[in-house]
Amino acid sequence: MLEVRGLARCYGDGMEVLSDIDLDLDAGQVMVLVGPNGGGKSTLLRCLTGVDEPTSGTVLLDQEPLDERTPETRRAIAAVLDDIDFFPDLSVVEHLDLMARAHGVEDPESVVDEALAELGLWELSGRLPGSLSSGQRRRLALAGAFVRPRRLLVLDEPEQRLDRSGVEWLARRLVREKKDGLAVLVATHSPSLQEAIASGKRDQVVEIGGPR
Repeated sequence: MLEVRGLARCYGDGMEVLSDIDLDLDAGQVMVLVGPNGGGKSTLLRCLTGVDEPTSGTVLLDQEPLDERTPETRRAIAAVLDDIDFFPDLSVVEHLDLMARAHGVEDPESVVDEALAELGLWELSGRLPGSLSSGQRRRLALAGAFVRPRRLLVLDEPEQRLDRSGVEWLARRLVREKKDGLAVLVATHSPSLQEAIASGKRDQVVEIGGPR
């Protein structure tokens, strides 16, 4: 599903963040990116979702160059990256309802209700994002990914600002996504989350920014 060859990312001052990255990820697989802060994990995820553009190399989705502007890519990839953004004037439930309807989800009300219940957002459904705590906003961001169509789920340190029970729920949910045939790509600093979701024979743990 996702094929990366020779990906590099440099910034204007010549600083090289990523160099010669090769990755392959298919349906029903989990890939966990690990490595030190500042090693380039977030930059890599941004390049792999079309948010950022590699300096060189190729990123193919279904054997075609990835273009995040196309409807095919938007239907295929759901991502929660490090720059979480919300519609400030929409309540929690309105935000999720818009996300579901904009992506053509069948029966959006049921999908949104399920996400609200699963992520413990029922009591917050009428509140605006700006009134939520950081942990509540993280749960809303994850809910936004789960109410839209996807074949590839991309998460950047999703365990941040979740309590222990929240991380345990997240692990179960990501394993379920894998069993449902999705490709799952996660950058994390949590050994327990890594161990829980990347335990299959086909799963991969890839170090980014470590010793070469």
